[in-house]
Amino acid sequence: MSFKPLLPDAGTAETPYMTLLIRGFGGPTVAFEFGGHTFLTDPTFDPPGSYPMGDRVLTKTAPASGTAEEAGPVDVVLLSHDEHPDNFDHAGRKLSATVPLVLTTTAAASRLGPPARGLAAWESVTLPGGDTTVTVTGVPAQHGPADLEHITGPVTGFVLEGKGLPTVYVSGDNASLDVVREIAARFPAIDVAVLFGGAARTPLVGPVNLTLSATEMAEATHILGASTVVPAHVDSWAHFTEGVAEVRAAFAAAGLADRLREPSPAAR
Repeated sequence: MSFKPLLPDAGTAETPYMTLLIRGFGGPTVAFEFGGHTFLTDPTFDPPGSYPMGDRVLTKTAPASGTAEEAGPVDVVLLSHDEHPDNFDHAGRKLSATVPLVLTTTAAASRLGPPARGLAAWESVTLPGGDTTVTVTGVPAQHGPADLEHITGPVTGFVLEGKGLPTVYVSGDNASLDVVREIAARFPAIDVAVLFGGAARTPLVGPVNLTLSATEMAEATHILGASTVVPAHVDSWAHFTEGVAEVRAAFAAAGLADRLREPSPAAR
């Protein structure tokens, strides 16, 4: 598959060698090349329809912009959590069983088994091979208000680092700006933030957001100091209350429109 250059090949003295190549598949699924590795976030490739989740149903409203086969070959899946079909569906599970490494929560890794490896908060792993040494650190994520984790389950985000590469933050399904502040304190030089948004809501928990709203995505950009933000998880599911139009408007209102980079749809 081909990738869209997201950042210039040569940056300023403050952001040297900032190159990131990225494709979007819809929902939370983006692929990008980093340090000679191809990463894929929360793989979802199933067709539109109703997907049971316990005694509830989530409704997918649009197909992925490419197939699981077109995402590969994938070296690492960054899986924020495994319990919700809008983040990890049947096709995503099938694909993830074939890749060399799946990084996820410790709870998900225990359920999935190899090649899944769990990362606790602030735990890092160094990837073998590639063009340079790449370190992936698991970072906190809060899938809604703090008192709902027993319902929503544990979630992780990720920070990727490598010499001469932009530092990349992948939020996963996070709804807490306090969590973003905690990550910014640990990683004060985030260059690219892949932020999951959509202001997701479900009747089970009432009128509270389970992911960032568009306005909160813009505020997270300020907190992180990110020069580039890639919006993800802002389409294709009925329980999202906001879409990419709201993200564009919020970033424009915050004077951050120049930092927003929407991933190109993966070409079939």
